[in-house]
Amino acid sequence: MFCHQCQETARNSGCTVKGVCGKTEDTANLQDLLLFTLKGLAVCVNQAKGKTDAGEAGRFAIKALFSTITNVSFDSDRVIGLVRESLKLREELKRAAGLTVTGPDAAVWFSDDENELRQKALSVGILSTENEDIRSLRSLLVFGMKGVSAYADHAYILGYEDPAIYEFLFKGLEATTKDLTADELVGLVMECGRTAVTTMALLDKANTGTYGNPEITKVNIGVRGNPGILISGHDLKDMEELLKQTAGTGVDVYTHSEMLPANYYPAFKKFDHLAGNYGSAWWKQNEDFEQFGGPILMTTNCIIPPKDSYKDRIFTTGQVGYPGLKHIPEPAEGKAKDFSEVIALARQCRPPAEIERGEIVGGFAHDQVMKVADKVVEAVKSGAIKRFVVMAGCDGRFKTRSYFTDVAQALPEDTVILTAGCAKYRYNKLNLGDIGGIPRVLDAGQCNDSYSLAVIALKLKEVFGLEDINDLPISYDIGWYEQKAVAVLLALLSLGVKHIRLGPTLPGFLSANVAKVLVDTFDIKPIGDVADDIAAIREGR
Repeated sequence: MFCHQCQETARNSGCTVKGVCGKTEDTANLQDLLLFTLKGLAVCVNQAKGKTDAGEAGRFAIKALFSTITNVSFDSDRVIGLVRESLKLREELKRAAGLTVTGPDAAVWFSDDENELRQKALSVGILSTENEDIRSLRSLLVFGMKGVSAYADHAYILGYEDPAIYEFLFKGLEATTKDLTADELVGLVMECGRTAVTTMALLDKANTGTYGNPEITKVNIGVRGNPGILISGHDLKDMEELLKQTAGTGVDVYTHSEMLPANYYPAFKKFDHLAGNYGSAWWKQNEDFEQFGGPILMTTNCIIPPKDSYKDRIFTTGQVGYPGLKHIPEPAEGKAKDFSEVIALARQCRPPAEIERGEIVGGFAHDQVMKVADKVVEAVKSGAIKRFVVMAGCDGRFKTRSYFTDVAQALPEDTVILTAGCAKYRYNKLNLGDIGGIPRVLDAGQCNDSYSLAVIALKLKEVFGLEDINDLPISYDIGWYEQKAVAVLLALLSLGVKHIRLGPTLPGFLSANVAKVLVDTFDIKPIGDVADDIAAIREGR
């Protein structure tokens, strides 16, 4: 195997024996094969343009690409199932459009034999591209498209889709089968960033159109005395169905990690058994899940290999998969998922163990911030707020991520932190105070809600009458972990944002030459010494 798609990849180079995430060589190789077959599907979709409806292929592609994101699927059998579905879709598309396809290999190779599938998987991985710079750019493009696909899948689940997103994904996937120049690939990478902005806007519309605009909310981080279910991940539809099915059962529902922002939506606040948030970021789930005591529902990515102490209490659904865990399947069309087994188990379990007390505040998405825009602008003009620092993105295991806690604590008191994603857990429980009633940590929500931070920045640019977004008193100090963060990074670059600090390390999949292009063009830089970085941030560097 060779996998270098996440920030924690071995030696910041690539996992070659087993994923740092826990993924086996077999699963990693099969995911390479799935990506290979999706490239072939893309070739056929593009050749069939105008002859068939690409909607089914597009919806399958976002689901399949999503399943290959770090910490989503560890189940080889499910990956093989997706490979077979991909090949079947490709061949059906050829027949429906009357295509005669002679290449590339991804568009013509076929097998239904499991041994042959595994054998093919060994030859189609990342290292099959020999040129290091081309391999790097292809990886940057593919990982960005994986992030876009995750957000597009979330939107589709709520009934929102945009064929233009599918069109770009098929364009990008096919491009990785061609001998394109580095400049051509850079152009596609930037197009991926623009598509990421479009996709996050679509998901924002889906979330707010379905559940209302997030509201500034104090979220309980303690526990009650009832049995509980802990729901983690990002899928708000699963959250809705779980709340509906647990109503009146005497079972409370707690959010975990990236599901925390569900507490901010008006549609969920009406459920008085939504008890608050439990625990911290995804990488602490072994500790959090063990102490919780009740069942856990994993709705999207961020699962890690479970401990035996809670393995019989954890359920997966959607694209999440792990061998030996119970999986809640997709329902028949028009039906809701059946969480009755999860609820029944909860009623047999003890109430959650208390691990902390208090409240955290969030819900500062673009709608809420725009409602107090006058107050924010006045604080900037008066000098009460000297600078905003976007500290969005992902959390992770590396001890060096304490950097983000240290920065948050050391930033001057006239600085406001804008955040989204699970990076917030490095500082959202610190007592950093407020500036004239404006909290010094403004949490917009999940990682996809980084879109809100972009909307806020663009609105401030307009209000202050600036020509360049980089003239705003906003700095970017971002933590990354997986491919949705790559999509967010490309989105920011496509909006013209420069001077981004990125850490704990720059992506290991960037070759020296590609990294230099990003540094020279956008002034992307690695995080450094806390004091030095804060001094530079204060000066707008």
